Amino acid sequence: MVSIGNRPLLWHIMSIYSRFGFHDFVVCLGYKGYVIKEYFANYLLHNSDVTMDLATGSVEVHRANAEPWKVTLIDTGMETMTGGRLRQALRFVEGDEAFFLTYGDGLGNIDVARLLDFHKSHGRLATLTAVQPGPRFGSMEIEGGVITQFAEKAPASAGWVNGGFFVLSPSISAYLTDDSTIWEREPLETLAKEHELMAYEHRGFWHPMDTVRDRDYLDQLSSSPVPPWMA
Repeated sequence: MVSIGNRPLLWHIMSIYSRFGFHDFVVCLGYKGYVIKEYFANYLLHNSDVTMDLATGSVEVHRANAEPWKVTLIDTGMETMTGGRLRQALRFVEGDEAFFLTYGDGLGNIDVARLLDFHKSHGRLATLTAVQPGPRFGSMEIEGGVITQFAEKAPASAGWVNGGFFVLSPSISAYLTDDSTIWEREPLETLAKEHELMAYEHRGFWHPMDTVRDRDYLDQLSSSPVPPWMA
């Protein structure tokens, strides 16, 4: 719920999916989950023109300015790990061929429609979006104490990391034991060993929000006519 351009980060993440026509969301709640519930409970009120009849308690909406989203909010526990939260959410995707999964701490201009097509094309249980984040610091080359090359913004690293945008088959439930399951450990490690985990390589914009510096950077980018995660 950290604000990026006067909107919660969660709203920006959901908007990435919504621009490709995916409007049905399940949000796993833990610490301060009530804040997210209150945000969506009052969403229409805050984004519409309304008349409130104080005598009867009725509310008439004149102009609704809200996205066509269906949002299911589930309390998954204060101490539940990522795999445990995913396990509890699976009941809402029963019968689906595949579903999306992402975290609440990063933004990217992922073409989630192409991501889904890629997942369906290979037939494995899981697809992970791989990204190449740029280093947080510039680089220097030093020879005998003399700086021979200086780059304030070093090029992106060659390594791929988990960008947090997944497509999964509901069958991954077999890899989720209980609330203590950490999705990034045994489940993903086992899926990789069994060759059931594929990588969708994303070379566009992606940035995590792990620090105040990250938050300030994303907030600055949000003032663009089209933020890079929506480009």
